[in-house]
Amino acid sequence: MKSTCENFRYVEKNWPRRDLTFKFYANGELTIIDNSSEEVISPNDLRGDSLDFYIRRRIAFIKTTLLVSQLKYA
Repeated sequence: MKSTCENFRYVEKNWPRRDLTFKFYANGELTIIDNSSEEVISPNDLRGDSLDFYIRRRIAFIKTTLLVSQLKYA
C-alpha cells in the first residue's frame, strides 16, 4: 500500500540555523531530516521556532484526521 506524504521545508530563524524537512505521512508517521547533515532527527531535538512549527503542523494534521473521520461516519 502506498502511503501519501506531505513535505514541508523549514529554516530556523535563530542561529545556528538548521534547514529542516518535515515529512508527515497519512498514517501518522513523521520523519524530520536535517538537510545540511542529511540526518534524521527526532521531535525531541527541536527547539524554539522549529518546535513551534512542528506542533502547529501536528495539530493541523490531527484536526484534519478527526474531521475526515467525522464525515466518514456521520
